[in-house]
Amino acid sequence: MATRESITGRFGSAAAGMLLATGVTLAARRRGLEKARLHERQLELEELAIRRKSLRHQQRLHWELLARAIDDPSLAEVVDTYDKGIPARRRRQFFYANAWYVNLYHLYEAGLLDQEELFGRLRELFQTPLMREYWEASKEQRASLKATSTESRVGVMVDGLIKDLDEADTDEWWVVGTPPSV
Repeated sequence: MATRESITGRFGSAAAGMLLATGVTLAARRRGLEKARLHERQLELEELAIRRKSLRHQQRLHWELLARAIDDPSLAEVVDTYDKGIPARRRRQFFYANAWYVNLYHLYEAGLLDQEELFGRLRELFQTPLMREYWEASKEQRASLKATSTESRVGVMVDGLIKDLDEADTDEWWVVGTPPSV
């Protein structure tokens, strides 16, 4: 009897030790996985910060380049793809209109506006006939965009918004159109 208990006791101790070692190993793996997940999240946040910084820089550069083109017609000729039948003064206004549109687009891209907020601001911006004229004059520029790109989807949203504004039976422009659902 003593031998049987001694053997059983040894196996029981060995089994308990194996269970303890397995538990410790699993806990260490979990900690390792959690550490890897946290590191991955940190890298994602750093990448997002770099992307936002790049977008801010791009917006600033875009404005500086457009401002130079607006101020100096000889520089505007470099990027002026509008119909040459459009008077120079109007083409300069189109550059400025583009700056306003791109500003809103960058705010959206940076995550500072959601799609509904972007829609509302675009609805306000496209109240002026000059903005609508700019949009029409720049349609060839947008035609080269990849249809699945964010910029193309925003362009389609503006096209629909302008159509809704043109067809509206109300002077209350702020209620025209249906904001896109996210």
